[in-house]
Amino acid sequence: MPVKFADRMSTVHRSFIREILKVTEDTSIISFAGGLPNPELFPVADLEAAAVGVFQDSGPQSLQYSTTEGYLPLREYIAARYKEKKGIDVSPDEILITSGSQQCLDLLGKVLLNAGDKVIIERPGYLGAIQSFSMFQADFITVDLEADGPNLAELEAALNQDKVKMFYAVTNFQNPSGLTYSAEKRAGVAKLMKGRDTLFIEDDPYGELRFRGESHPPVVRGYLDEGGILLGSFSKVAAPGFRLGWMVCGGEMRDKLIIAKQASDLHTSTFAQRVMHRYLTDNVLDDHIEKIKERYGKQRDVMVESIKKYFPAEVKITEPEGGMFLWATLPESLSAMDFFDEAIKNKVAFVPGRPFYVDDSGENTLRLNFSNSDEERIVEGIKRLGAGLKDFIARA
Repeated sequence: MPVKFADRMSTVHRSFIREILKVTEDTSIISFAGGLPNPELFPVADLEAAAVGVFQDSGPQSLQYSTTEGYLPLREYIAARYKEKKGIDVSPDEILITSGSQQCLDLLGKVLLNAGDKVIIERPGYLGAIQSFSMFQADFITVDLEADGPNLAELEAALNQDKVKMFYAVTNFQNPSGLTYSAEKRAGVAKLMKGRDTLFIEDDPYGELRFRGESHPPVVRGYLDEGGILLGSFSKVAAPGFRLGWMVCGGEMRDKLIIAKQASDLHTSTFAQRVMHRYLTDNVLDDHIEKIKERYGKQRDVMVESIKKYFPAEVKITEPEGGMFLWATLPESLSAMDFFDEAIKNKVAFVPGRPFYVDDSGENTLRLNFSNSDEERIVEGIKRLGAGLKDFIARA
């Protein structure tokens, strides 16, 4: 007997990036595809020591069920870091620990979205958010990203539509484009958001990975006081495998999110939370982040310089000041999806840009990840892509 699946499953597909990663399991392929931190920078020994310490000091408690809100000392650490690094006053009671920031998106969808509700996203937008909100049969409104943030006229027009529940944005080193909102655009977004029922959701997994330029305050707390919701993660600054993220929110919204999380998984791993807290208190996180920034900054520079040397002049790229990605745009008539097939034959992979668009556009765009390769492989991979692009464009 055939299974009758929920209607929502007909509109949601497998993650295109996850499918690409299966192809890149071949170690001979140089991959710029995944949004992966560099495993050479994982603090393995320090996390091992933290785990041993947790078992020694609180073994039974670390293996027990825990509160849905999350381990209080870890929430206190996050709140104190917001104050120290961003000048933002956040109460530990406003922080909900989640199983990665991806769970934040799932919980927000469960709490906020009915079928047909509208969600504003950036164009191009984060694929994980597109996939998550699609599960709740949201209708997407896209706002073009300019070099310094969203097109404000498009954003205002989108906000004026009916049933717009949220505007989801990655304001620092956006995935996939690598772009960052300027102070002017942040203030402009905040001005448009004030006084509306639409929630601003700021996802900030890459904000601490700035290796050049000047930092900007986050939109949500820096310009909107306590309006909006802020998402964070330890995945890019410590260990993605721990699946530890959080969201900052208060009042009735937090209460509803807690109910949704209780229905999902009761709580995030007690052991992982305690080990992370032990690691954070026994070590200086800023020292570790500096190592990441130094490595990623060099890898980014090598990729940009190699692109300028080997890519055809017709290909345009972003030059991010942090994060893990840059974005390339081919001549308008070309398909990055078609070029992907040729690139794989030459043992190099990237992510075609079309999955980051909900309107099937972006055919001539692609994302390159510079964090998960060494400098030698970056040079060789970009050299192969450049040679392939020259031939691809010449045959177009």
